[in-house]
Parts: sequence; structure tokens; C-alpha cells
Amino acid sequence: MNTAWFDYQEEAAALFRSMGLEASTNVSIKGVRTSHDVDVVVKSHHGGFDITWLVECKQWKSAVSKLHVLALREIVTDTGADRGILLCEAGFQSGAIEAANLTNVQVTTLENVRSTSGRDISAMRLRELFDQVESCRAQYWDIPKHERIARGIRADVGDWGYSGVRAMEICSELITRAFRGTYPFQPDNLLTLIEFGRDRMFHSPEEVIATISPIVDELKGKLAEAVRNGPP
Repeated sequence: MNTAWFDYQEEAAALFRSMGLEASTNVSIKGVRTSHDVDVVVKSHHGGFDITWLVECKQWKSAVSKLHVLALREIVTDTGADRGILLCEAGFQSGAIEAANLTNVQVTTLENVRSTSGRDISAMRLRELFDQVESCRAQYWDIPKHERIARGIRADVGDWGYSGVRAMEICSELITRAFRGTYPFQPDNLLTLIEFGRDRMFHSPEEVIATISPIVDELKGKLAEAVRNGPP
């Protein structure tokens, strides 16, 4: 195995994961006409839609040619993916750049994704989390109080335990602060301060995403279980 290519591919997948996206390496994906082996498949769920990106990693010493852009365009079309991304630190020939212009294939470097596209992806992920929190909020208040207590989505009056409201308030504050784009920041909501301590600082959108994603996932799981099981 070409270890340099393997490391480059894994580094790309790790970067997308750090942005809160799902990333799998060495994936065989079925298209309309045939199956395709793809270096990295990136998935996200945004606004109720599934988004798929196909990422090809070229750990080469020379610039990528037009033919490789056209090949990725064909794979994206055949599989119905939303976007193709071609990564190469050595750059791209002028024909490759022209072939990618005004298409759903992007030619770039891993460093450029890290420094520029990462901000766009993080903003998309934050918006996705915001939508999920609001969806959870609607589901939460649709469940009668006694059912929320029985299903462990909130504690009874006077008791201390899991609180869906606390989870939603913490996530909402951190997402709102992240949308402002001013870092580092310190939470000022009492519930968030209790959860993380008064000395906790957030230094990037990626840190906010990594912090609130498991909180949202836990809340979604509890709500889904309550709906699935019905009244106790």
C-alpha cells in the first residue's frame, strides 16, 4: 500500500469528521451504471436532506490533469452525489481548473479546505444542529409533562436529573454565540455555566460543534424512544 496516499486520505477524512460530518474511507458506492471505488465519502444531514460528497485524494508530486476532473464528474453524476471534491497539494493544470469551473466538482488542496472551506462546512453544521434543536423543542413540548418525567426527559419537580430543557438551552446559547463568529467566548447563560464551569472558553466553531453534537444526539434519542414507546 502507498502509505503516503493512505495517510493523506485518512487526514482528509479526519478533517471532515472534525467539522462534525460523517466521513468513510475506501468506499464502494453504487451508481446507475456501475459501482465506483471512492477514497472518502462525506455525508451530512441538513435541513431534513441527506448530503453526499465524493472526495478523491491525489497525493502526487505533479499537478492533476483535466481527465481526472472529468472522471470525477462522471462518478458524481452516476451516483447522484451532491458534490465531488478533488484534493491535491501539488495543484491542478489549467485545463483541470477550467473543467471544474461552474460544476459541482471542486478542485482544491487539503490545506485550503482546512483554512477556508472549513468555515463554510462548520457554518452548515451549526445550522443543521440549530434545526435539530428546534425540532427537538417542538417534539419535547408535544409530550405531556407526566410522560416526559416517566421517560426520563425531565426530572420531577424538586428532583435533579436529566433535563431536556437544560440541554436545549445550552445548545441554543452556544449555537447563537457561534453564529456571531467572535472567538474565544465564554458562556453567560447560567445553565451553560453550571454545565461547563465559569472558566470554560470556546475557541472555534469546531469546538462548539464537538461539544453540542453529543448533547443533541442524546436528546434526540430520548425523544425518539418516548415517541416509539408511547405513554407509559
